[in-house]
Amino acid sequence: MKRWLKISLKILAIFFTLVVVVWLCAAYYINHNNKAILNTILKQLNANVNGKIEVAKMETTLLKGFPGVSVSLKKVILRDSLWQQHHNDLLNANDIAVSLNIFSLITGNVAISKIGINNARIYLYTDSTGYSNTSMFARKTKAPVNKKDQQAFEIKRIDFNKVDLIVDNRRRFKLFNFLVDELKGKIDYPDSGWNGSLKVKTKIKSFAFNTKKGSFLEGKTLTGTLVTHYNNARKEITIEQKKLNIGGDEFLIGAKISLAKNESAFAIDVRADKILYQNIALLLSPNISTKLLKFVIDKPISVVGHIIDDGTKANRDPLIDVRIQVKDNGITIPSGRLTKCSFTGTFTNRDTVDKPIGDRNSAIRFFALRGDYYNAPLKIDTFAVTNLERPIAAGFITSEFPLAKLNSSFGGETFNFKNGTADVRLYCKTDIDNFRFTKPVLSGNIVIKEADITYIPRNMNLVNSNLTLNFNHKDLNITNSRFQLGKSILNMNCSIANFLNFYYTDPEKIVVDLNLSSPTLSLSEFMSFLGPRKTTVKKPAIKNAPKEVSDQLAAVLEASKVNIKLNVNKAIYKRFTANNLNANVSMIGNGIYFNKINISHAGGNLNLTGNIKQSGSVNKFVLNAIIRRVNVKEFFYAFENFGQTSITSQNLRGYLSAKVNTTGSITDKGNIVSRAMYGQVIFNLNNAALIGFEPLQKVQKFAFPNRDFSNIIINNLDGTMTLNGDRIAISPMQINTSVLNFNMKGIYGLSDGTDIALDVPLRNPKKNEGITDKEELKLARMKGIVLHLRAIDDGKGGIKVRWNRNRD
Repeated sequence: MKRWLKISLKILAIFFTLVVVVWLCAAYYINHNNKAILNTILKQLNANVNGKIEVAKMETTLLKGFPGVSVSLKKVILRDSLWQQHHNDLLNANDIAVSLNIFSLITGNVAISKIGINNARIYLYTDSTGYSNTSMFARKTKAPVNKKDQQAFEIKRIDFNKVDLIVDNRRRFKLFNFLVDELKGKIDYPDSGWNGSLKVKTKIKSFAFNTKKGSFLEGKTLTGTLVTHYNNARKEITIEQKKLNIGGDEFLIGAKISLAKNESAFAIDVRADKILYQNIALLLSPNISTKLLKFVIDKPISVVGHIIDDGTKANRDPLIDVRIQVKDNGITIPSGRLTKCSFTGTFTNRDTVDKPIGDRNSAIRFFALRGDYYNAPLKIDTFAVTNLERPIAAGFITSEFPLAKLNSSFGGETFNFKNGTADVRLYCKTDIDNFRFTKPVLSGNIVIKEADITYIPRNMNLVNSNLTLNFNHKDLNITNSRFQLGKSILNMNCSIANFLNFYYTDPEKIVVDLNLSSPTLSLSEFMSFLGPRKTTVKKPAIKNAPKEVSDQLAAVLEASKVNIKLNVNKAIYKRFTANNLNANVSMIGNGIYFNKINISHAGGNLNLTGNIKQSGSVNKFVLNAIIRRVNVKEFFYAFENFGQTSITSQNLRGYLSAKVNTTGSITDKGNIVSRAMYGQVIFNLNNAALIGFEPLQKVQKFAFPNRDFSNIIINNLDGTMTLNGDRIAISPMQINTSVLNFNMKGIYGLSDGTDIALDVPLRNPKKNEGITDKEELKLARMKGIVLHLRAIDDGKGGIKVRWNRNRD
């Protein structure tokens, strides 16, 4: 064995020595025949191209190509025959290292085993007519290619360093630009074409399928190994789907490129099993990424994409199909946030096959979407956004959830939910303008049951309430609704025409027609509407819990016009009790308008119109009323004596009819402000009595000590009073009572300023009881002694009576 080993080593040494000798001879040959070999190479190359190949010089580099022989070509330029027109070198390299096969040199051929291009610019240019500078490699004749010549220029290995590779297609508006830091590998040549395995590291300056819309992958670095195949028969390059790293993320990318008609037809397949959505967006062109970055997906997702260009039409985008898979993820969208979200999403820019590729024919679809929206579970089987030029979204949405789940999202600033459930079944179709829904169309309903809801700006607490919201395209109808506010129970039906047209854009144009009925209504429980909408203290924002929906809804509730038709069997407010209340009320802006109110009260009837303007803790009101035969005692008691203490319900009996036109102030608690009413009251008292009325009792002490002024009967009295804050102007009146007839006019002060003139005949009214003739009764009324008196303030909060010497 030792003997055979020695023999083998000797043979190996002899062989190696022979190779070195041959290599040195070849190097010597090339070095001494430098120009001749370069001329041979250039001659053969230029003979097969439509253009010109120039090399400044060739140098031998012995060690680089061992066991072959290497040469370095300096200042290499490739120019096509039309270079003078477009001035774009196909190749401009400072240095090209070429390894030559030793044995091919012995046979007289030049066979390149390896080529390295260093510090170069490769520019593949196609002008607007379709002409390309790569046509310089088109064969000059159709004569058969000599197999020997073809094999002579097969390159086994390539090595690019610092190469700027540009593919500029002006006809198709495409621009691909790669700064190749490193590209090396080997190429085999089977009969079908060639196979290559190339390790690449490159920075992408431009990857624009349409230069008008910007570049994909701009500024990203791509690294990995490209396994490629070229088929001579099909003239097609295939890149196997292998792992490539782009911008720090791992992708599986494969492609097919057709060179059959020089139309840059290609197909690219991309897959990423785990990648952040934001990283995907940043790989796309700015016109797409700026829109996609308005959305955020928290955790990585999987993506599969296909990009296809059949190369048949100029100035056209490639076909793009993308599918993403999202599982148990958090998603932020312009109108809110989805949590625990899963779905399959697709994108295509050719939604309809027989229509052109582009934004107008693009569509985004979501399938089997499940998640929590504002903490409410959401289910959408299919949701689509079509025509991305003027986007339209449509889908069927279902959800069932406890209302309390909404509290964290609404932030406790507008609504607070305690009990109750919501059942949502809606088909939605809406335009999208700058990522906001506009002109939505809804069909379906939302059913809310057994809800306890607090509307915080008005401090309204609704308990055990039910309602059904029915959406019919643009309109909203609310049916089967029951609300309980304290002891008040309201049944409601509501219709809002064009609700969805105005919800986002013009909430002030929304008109709500509301029909309310109630067996018993406590008006005090609605006093919160008298004050302004309360500004709540904003709580710290919950992470990623947007409040746009609640803010918008609150704005709509405050801005919309509400017309209310109210039918109540019994209405109660403090002392006031009314039966058969029928009202037509409007709420517009900061005003409440009583268009018509009819009520039965105190045995009579009231017709009211007017308004309240909300301005703060004290609000101005206007009241016009017609009062028909109400029990005056109950009437004054119910309205708390209208804010004065001189004539109270304890002083009055009988029936009152009146016409009232007045203004005044009412607090946000519902209390009438004392001494703040202005206007006129025209009244009639019938079958009345004045009991314990102090001013007349003063007259009794002064002039009629023998008559009883504690219970003065008044059969009929007509009068007019003008309200002026804390003063009441009494127009001239003839007052006929059981104890005294008198005429009266002047000012009655609720605090001070009383100055009333009285003409009091001393004749006892009982003496006129038998007179039936009106004229005779009028004359008899003022017979005898007439006292002319004046009731004025005594300066101590009381009233004193004196002679009226300056009577008119």
